Amino acid sequence: MRVQLPPRVLAKAMAYCFLPVMASVYILYSSKLDRYYTGSCKDFQFRFDQHLEKVYPSNFTTKASDWQLFLLIEDLSYMEARAIERRIKSMKSRTHIQNMAKFPEMITKLRCWAKDRFSPKTRMPR
Repeated sequence: MRVQLPPRVLAKAMAYCFLPVMASVYILYSSKLDRYYTGSCKDFQFRFDQHLEKVYPSNFTTKASDWQLFLLIEDLSYMEARAIERRIKSMKSRTHIQNMAKFPEMITKLRCWAKDRFSPKTRMPR
């Protein structure tokens, strides 16, 4: 039995099989709630659409329907993206998030921190 996949599904499946999957960290803002939401994913546009369509009813983002992209950090490995997401969430600071948009060097430092954290360590003999 042969199954015909829609072109979009086939293209996505091929990309996952042959290309390294890059991930993103995103920060959304809701003016209704006056709150930020930080997340990470492998396909930002797909995940953003899920937030807007309220696919997961118990998620925080279902509380508002006016979410807008505030900040996007792309071209990360999935492990780097998850680490950066956790780091931002651990700051628990609205000011820190706003400063990330104002000062791009903060994002550069986060990228370096995550890359160093997951790069192979070379050990020097003692």
